[in-house]
Amino acid sequence: MATSPTETRHSGWSIDVPMAIISVGGKVTGWSEGARQLLGYGASEVVGHPVSDLLINKDSPEVAGLCLIEAREWSGAAALRHRDGHRVDVNLHLQPSLGDDGTARTFVVTATAGAAEAAYDRLMVEWAFAQSSVALSTYTTTSRTWQVNAVAHGGGQPPPTGHVTGGPAGDEGAQTAAGHVGAAEGRAAEDRAAEDGQRQVAEAGTWSYADLLDGDRADEGFLQCVRRVAEESRPMRYEHLAPAAPSAHRRAWTIEMWPVRNPDTGRLAGVGAAAFDSSEQEAARQRLALLNESGARIGTTLNVTRTVQELASLAVPRFADSVSVDLVDTLTRGMDPSPGPADAAVVLRRVAHQSADGVPEADTEIGEAVGHPPLSPPARALTTGRTVLCGAEDPDFPRWVAAGLGRSARGQERRFHSIMATPLRARGSTLGVAVFARMEGSKHYEQDDLILAEALVSRAAGSVDNARRFSRERANALTLQRSLLPRQVPEQAAVEVAHRYLPIGRGAEVGGDWFDVVPLSGTRVALVVGDVVGHGIHASAAMGRLRTAVRTLAGVDLPPDELLTHLDELITHLTSDNDVRNEPDAGEIGATCLYAVYDPVSRICTLASAGHVPPTVLLPDGTASVVRLAPGPLLGVGGLPFESTELELPEGSLLSFYTDGLIEARGQDLGVGLERLRGALASAVPSLDGTCDIILKALLPESPADDVALLLVRTRALHTDQVAAWSLPSDPAIVADARAQASRQLAIWGLADAASVTELVVSELVTNAIRYGDAPIGLRLIRDRTLICEVSDASSTSPHLRHARTDDEGGRGLDMVSQLTQGWGTRQTPTGKTIWAEQRLPAD
Repeated sequence: MATSPTETRHSGWSIDVPMAIISVGGKVTGWSEGARQLLGYGASEVVGHPVSDLLINKDSPEVAGLCLIEAREWSGAAALRHRDGHRVDVNLHLQPSLGDDGTARTFVVTATAGAAEAAYDRLMVEWAFAQSSVALSTYTTTSRTWQVNAVAHGGGQPPPTGHVTGGPAGDEGAQTAAGHVGAAEGRAAEDRAAEDGQRQVAEAGTWSYADLLDGDRADEGFLQCVRRVAEESRPMRYEHLAPAAPSAHRRAWTIEMWPVRNPDTGRLAGVGAAAFDSSEQEAARQRLALLNESGARIGTTLNVTRTVQELASLAVPRFADSVSVDLVDTLTRGMDPSPGPADAAVVLRRVAHQSADGVPEADTEIGEAVGHPPLSPPARALTTGRTVLCGAEDPDFPRWVAAGLGRSARGQERRFHSIMATPLRARGSTLGVAVFARMEGSKHYEQDDLILAEALVSRAAGSVDNARRFSRERANALTLQRSLLPRQVPEQAAVEVAHRYLPIGRGAEVGGDWFDVVPLSGTRVALVVGDVVGHGIHASAAMGRLRTAVRTLAGVDLPPDELLTHLDELITHLTSDNDVRNEPDAGEIGATCLYAVYDPVSRICTLASAGHVPPTVLLPDGTASVVRLAPGPLLGVGGLPFESTELELPEGSLLSFYTDGLIEARGQDLGVGLERLRGALASAVPSLDGTCDIILKALLPESPADDVALLLVRTRALHTDQVAAWSLPSDPAIVADARAQASRQLAIWGLADAASVTELVVSELVTNAIRYGDAPIGLRLIRDRTLICEVSDASSTSPHLRHARTDDEGGRGLDMVSQLTQGWGTRQTPTGKTIWAEQRLPAD
């Protein structure tokens, strides 16, 4: 039924609003039934009379607006005279009715009975407080009690006893109850009841806003916030996270607090609070935080096993109570996985496992093969390539749990209720499967959890694929580089050698560091160490070219400075060829190199450097120092000379050749690195391999940032009992005498069986020196692992081997020498040349 303009319906009963119409002159022109009920006057008794006749306090300032009848809206309290003479206190509201010209024509006055309407208004507030869908509460500072509505109780359940007061509103109004916070009477019983309530709430996995208002459960942050609102008289916000299992969604509350003042006195009466259940928002924040954290915690290293273990460690216990990760067996053996979803018969291997208490549920150990039943969630995830969510409502769930997580006695003790199996997929291939499980006390997995699981596993799968590809590329690069380095240094009479090569500790790129030991004629040895600028395949390829070139040039027996000059020209040509061919990423080739030749007979070491770090030497008396070399330009600069430095070394001296990665590994400058190296050499042990380990441990971090090559050399010397030398005149008659002296020396050495061949070699080489060379002429025999015959003269012209024709009278000498000996050759000396020939020693 429609109501009239003066009638309003409230909860089944009606109220006629008292209303009157007053003219501009202040006379009553209209009177409603509600006005008659309020004052007892009929319309005929009031209409046409001044409105001031109805006012008791017409001279009061509160009703001046009504008496003056100004053209404005006005509200105020007034005392009216009832028809029977008693006083009626009302609240009046005057609203002008304006004409076309904007001036007031009449005024509409409505009245509300103060006490009744105020009571009704208060009732409405109580209804709104009790029936609100938001958890509302008020704290009274005088009684120190809380008033809460039904939602704050947690769905209308009784609040904890003792500190939280109030109750749900009934049909006739809001039920209220007060309990003093500091009440001592019955406190022991109340505390026991509160503890029981806390235990029941914790066991049920629920937490209501009323629990936070309980003094025994409220955290200090909440209480401090209430105190600050009361003390500082300003609104504040407080966020509370209720206790919960790590893998369960935590109950969260966002609580708005504001000071409540007495409108009459302006004094603080209490604190009002509105609590909003933000559990879903908190769960979303937790999932987002976990996803963001995965970017920093998954894939920190390029190691497959470490990566999947990081996934398991991140998920437990915040996302799962148990996580296991199985990878395709071919992947763990360094092979590429098959494209697309995995076959049902694919062999998996357990790579990582993590549980909340650290005890695995299944019998499968890390590294063992894993077999999943065909209809199990992991098998279905592998074959379909999609995440499979399985719970206790699935009829096959108990059977699979018994065969999977529950195979061990430990797994049977734990009651799992929710399983997610997510395949690890990257670049169209299935790498494995991750299984997330929750047990009693944790919330069941939901659709949002499935999305998070796929995001976490996808990040891990990408990192696993990167790690797999990195491992393969790094292995290939290291194989290439190691194939270009000497695998085993042959034993030398001149020196004792030990070496180490350490590739860069991170990344797939390799460097261009290298070393070599090249045997030379006359028991001499060439010692080489170098470093190509940059990293990568191009650096390794350039290193291989340089090592080959150095070996080739060393075979020509060039002095160190001349060898570096030829090497510099070679790099210049290689760079020019790259520019002409326009090879991508080739760039310029730059390198450093240190080349040294040690002669055990003279104990002279000749060195030349092309921008390389200087070697260090440890003398037999324990003195360690840095060898001072004439610095040369880097290889590839071109046009600048190289200089040689000669160093006489006592027998047993220890030389160390290395690349800059050794002395600059800890970010230190060259001077500091050399001092640390000298200190490490002072701790040298008799074993060169042991000394290598001491140096590397003292100077290198756990993961070097650059390649390191280290070559340790302990010098030896050949004494007079192994070397015999004669100076010969330039006279053909001396040839017979030279043969005789050589035969006598071989007899002294016990090598008489080699005399016939040696006499022929000496005869041919001395004859050539007398015929084609210049004085002085020298003959030297060296007894080492071979018998070496050397003839020197002052001419720089080298002989050439040729095959004589049958009718030639000469030209057969060097041909016979090459056939009778193990090898022969020529080397240039500062005073001329030396022709040498080696022959095997006769058997004992």
